[in-house]
Amino acid sequence: MEEKLDFSLPEKKPRNMAGNWILIVLLLILIGLTAINLTTKPTSQGLTPDVAGRSFSPEQTKQLAAKLAQRNLHQRAAKVWEDYLAVGTLTDTERARTLFLIGTLLEKANLYDQAIEYFYRSEAIAELDELKPQISAHIKDCFEKIGSFSALRYEMMDRTSLEASPTAGAKVVAEIGAEKITEADLDAAIENDIENQLEPMASFMTAEQFNKQKKRMLDQYKHPQTKQQYLQSWLAQELLYRQALEDGLAEKPEAKKLINQLTRSALSQLLMNNELASKINITETDLQTFYSANKDNYIDPAKAAISHILVDDEQQAKDLIERIKNSEDFAELAKQFSKDESTKQTGGKIDTEVQKGSYIPGIGTNDQLNEKIFAAEPPKVLDEPFKTDKGFEIVKVESITPERQMSFDEVRQQVMTTLANQKRQDVQRDYIKQMMDKYNVIIHTSAFGNAQENESETEK
Repeated sequence: MEEKLDFSLPEKKPRNMAGNWILIVLLLILIGLTAINLTTKPTSQGLTPDVAGRSFSPEQTKQLAAKLAQRNLHQRAAKVWEDYLAVGTLTDTERARTLFLIGTLLEKANLYDQAIEYFYRSEAIAELDELKPQISAHIKDCFEKIGSFSALRYEMMDRTSLEASPTAGAKVVAEIGAEKITEADLDAAIENDIENQLEPMASFMTAEQFNKQKKRMLDQYKHPQTKQQYLQSWLAQELLYRQALEDGLAEKPEAKKLINQLTRSALSQLLMNNELASKINITETDLQTFYSANKDNYIDPAKAAISHILVDDEQQAKDLIERIKNSEDFAELAKQFSKDESTKQTGGKIDTEVQKGSYIPGIGTNDQLNEKIFAAEPPKVLDEPFKTDKGFEIVKVESITPERQMSFDEVRQQVMTTLANQKRQDVQRDYIKQMMDKYNVIIHTSAFGNAQENESETEK
């Protein structure tokens, strides 16, 4: 007897509606309890959560911050003190002190701009006499470390002002329509321009060296007249730029071509600067080793201080030499007879010293005279006058400073520049070769013909 397969669906059983409703109610209660638990999670005032979900008391937070600072983890210590500020019940005085402490920690972490912010915050909360001089000193150091000397100047002006006055740097120095250019704006423009000038050298300079050179260049703009000249030049460029935009020059093909060339040059220079910065690391030991190996290049040559009397006639020159030998005063004779108006009133004294084997300031190039000067025993008037393009010179050797070896400290910057340039050339050469290999560059020198043949053709 054949079995028949049953393809019919099983008969549905009636649902237990009461059981289903009970299950739904239980689920709703569970969800409600979970929500209440999340919204009413117990918190204790004055406690800060740690990463494991536990809580630190204010005292424990302070201890943690102190321990991190002791281990020189200054940035992390500053973060813990920020947590302490958020949960602790502090007076304004306590907050000001804590903010000051955070500033010092950030300064130690070399985060100078952030440190300045927290010093400002400390002052804003409460001006404490005990912190005032310390905050001023720390802010000064921070601005110096980031090389923001114009900001430092106005900061110090604000802090040392005895009278209530407008914020330092707010003085208007120029106006372009409704736009006002303040003294601070001008100083910032000067500082930015100097940074751009120094950018090619920044890759092999330490931050300290960079800032020192930058400060030296900024000192050139201390004189009001120099600053005004810069302002006039800056305004001229700014006005021309605005007019060029108004005329739509930026959209012209020739402008786009020039901008493209400048962009290529700037980007390639920035890339090379980055490569130099990553590859060149000159230590103090490197500098001293290079100096020791090249001491002969750091010799201060012999120098002589001289005075002179310039006359037209050789016989007159010889007569004056005789009068000097007979004890007449050289300086008085120079005032009476010398044709050199720039030195006669000072008795013929030439301010710039003569270097051995070099040009003679105030007189000119004369190898024989140079040799005679350094062969003399000062104070000594040379026995014979010397003919030059200007006339006949009577020369008195006032003093001679012998040749000497310059110390490392004297030539440190010179050594740095020389060594850095050598390393720069090596890095540039290697990096360009690397790029040529990467981009599969092939130079077909045969396309330019024989070099000697080309030179011959050029000469013809």
